[in-house]
Amino acid sequence: MTTPNERLTAAHAEVKAEIARTDTKTGLLLAFVGAVLAGAWTVARDLHLNLAAYITGGIGMALLVTAAGLLLHSVRPNLRGQHGFPLWATLTAEEITTTVNGTDPAADVAGLSRLAVTKYRCLRRAVDLIRVAGVLLVVAVLLSVGGAA
Repeated sequence: MTTPNERLTAAHAEVKAEIARTDTKTGLLLAFVGAVLAGAWTVARDLHLNLAAYITGGIGMALLVTAAGLLLHSVRPNLRGQHGFPLWATLTAEEITTTVNGTDPAADVAGLSRLAVTKYRCLRRAVDLIRVAGVLLVVAVLLSVGGAA
């Protein structure tokens, strides 16, 4: 049988693991977006694009840049000092001991969970933008290759 403290410790570890997974996914998506931006730019320079392809591709590129901004926002360090090492950096050794011993684990799980949800929202929005941008870039290539005016 598990005690409430053991369940709280497990919940804390689970939330921290979710944050780490989100940051890993975000890093991979940032690399993907960068590669797509570089590739699309290289291809666009070598193709003869008509106005429709320029507009469609430009909107797609803008959405990719916006997605990259959201991804960067989701991994931006929180230095407000509410918990973790930013808080500890502002305290003396005695204050750290007092804070660690008096910390409410449930409040920490709640705070970390809110942080994880915020990261997931940014990640989800970025993925949605990447999907729309991909469709627009494919349409731009089809417009260019198809010769639509």
